[in-house]
Amino acid sequence: MKRCPECRRDYYDDTLLYCLDDGNALLEGPATASGGDEPATAILHSTAAPGEAPTRAQIQITDQTAILPTGTDDIVPKARGFDKRLLFAPLALAVIVLGGFFGYRYVTQAKQINSIAVMPFVNDSGNTDGEYLSDGMTETLINSLSQLPNLSVKARSSVFRYKGKEIDPKKLASELGVQAILTGRVVQRGDQLTLSVELIDGLTENTIWGNKYERKGSDLVALQSEVARDVSSKLKSKLSGADAAKVEKTYTANPQAYQLYLKGRFAWNKRTIVSLKQAAEFFKQAIEKDPNYALAYAGLAETYVLFPQYNVASAKDSMPQAKAAALRALELDDSLAAPHAALESYFTFYEFDRVAGEKEIRRAIELDPNYATAYHWLGGDVLYPTKRFDEALAAMRRAEELDPLSPIIGTNLGDVLLYAGRYDEAIVQYQRVLSLDPNFANAFTGLGLAHWQKGMKPEAIAEMRKYIELSGSSIGKGDLGFFLARSGQRDEAVKLLAELKQAYSQRYVPGTAIALIHLGLGEKEKAVDWLEKEIDDRGSWATYFATMPELDDLRTEPRFKAMLKRLNLPE
Repeated sequence: MKRCPECRRDYYDDTLLYCLDDGNALLEGPATASGGDEPATAILHSTAAPGEAPTRAQIQITDQTAILPTGTDDIVPKARGFDKRLLFAPLALAVIVLGGFFGYRYVTQAKQINSIAVMPFVNDSGNTDGEYLSDGMTETLINSLSQLPNLSVKARSSVFRYKGKEIDPKKLASELGVQAILTGRVVQRGDQLTLSVELIDGLTENTIWGNKYERKGSDLVALQSEVARDVSSKLKSKLSGADAAKVEKTYTANPQAYQLYLKGRFAWNKRTIVSLKQAAEFFKQAIEKDPNYALAYAGLAETYVLFPQYNVASAKDSMPQAKAAALRALELDDSLAAPHAALESYFTFYEFDRVAGEKEIRRAIELDPNYATAYHWLGGDVLYPTKRFDEALAAMRRAEELDPLSPIIGTNLGDVLLYAGRYDEAIVQYQRVLSLDPNFANAFTGLGLAHWQKGMKPEAIAEMRKYIELSGSSIGKGDLGFFLARSGQRDEAVKLLAELKQAYSQRYVPGTAIALIHLGLGEKEKAVDWLEKEIDDRGSWATYFATMPELDDLRTEPRFKAMLKRLNLPE
């Protein structure tokens, strides 16, 4: 605490140097004003809360002066002689100006920032090999700052859409709905690492703070913790001990393990068959360097649960490994949210245990309320497959609020609307996603299904073809075959069916894709046979059987009803 020696006002903001009332230098701790009691003409104490600047100087005037009759502008002494206190009027004005200056200088700058976007750090090393490092440091900082309570930190997928683009801070802050932007540049030369960061006010475009760090590569882990601490201290006036510990937390002391983890994340975010295989290998190598590296186990779990969805491997060949990695991560650090999200996927898609899956994903949200993916998976994996559409929409809208530019979250929000039968709203949502990313494949399959449900067959077929062109998806071929068969174009549908069956004999292909074409051709029994194969394979599409509109013709079939019961899904 500080106190003004003249007016004795107390200040609880230790960054202040001068009194906001009278401009006197502040003293540490309580101080007794010289001269005993304050004179009647002293500036009154402000009634504002500690640390707030008064809106105006409050000056007490006694009855020693009188106003002359109307028409006279002068003020003269009421008693004999001139009141010398009027000589201090200029001084009082100076005090007001000085107080205003210090109020702006110290109080305005101390304003707490409640929202921030950490933009992708620029790799200035002159080679693409360092890209994993700049991206990884960005993602790590996002995750660290997300630990701060009452701070909104934009998710990775939203900010990385701006990677490689010129940044206009004011426009960017407006688009992302944040108060501040953090930018950075990374240069790696051998074992020498240089990081320059700048915190920018999104409204004024003024630099709030900046710093340059020069460290050795072996100090990378400590550097990441130091940067997180420095940035967080500029966002909040004070950090509690618990908050500081969360922000500065490191999960390994081994710099090699940390760099392998960053390479794993870099590959994981690419979401291709090859990159997901690479991600798993990098996470395994990180674990070899540090067997107690909880984050690496979490990354491995998150990778394995994606293998079936991206046709890397069957669920039987990856989901048990995902569960083992997630449990090991939680054994090492039970405060991590990501392993719980991975366990949700395991229970939901592999065990068909909806209760356990929901419990895990809600635990992930409890541990990290700003975890957009957790809300996304709650709505997309747990709620709408069980026809809890209103709850699903609330969860998906929260995910989109946290990560407004994520194309997959935006698309899956459209999916909830589609499966709830709100086709026009779904179409608007898919089109919004495509306005942000014209080549985002998943939005085309949703758009195709929505148009099909509205009877717009040519549009639906064209959009499904576009989806296949962009993704090569087997399920997309199944839907296209379904559309073609129902539109009278049976020859092409039969050709697609043969193609998928040939692929099924050689690699993992969802049984649902083949079932869809049989159903389009009117072959219900064969369709149900292949849907049962999907369940036996623990395929992820089985989770959506209760809501997929393509399967509506099977809803009265006893075998299909039995399947839904086996899957713990409503009819």
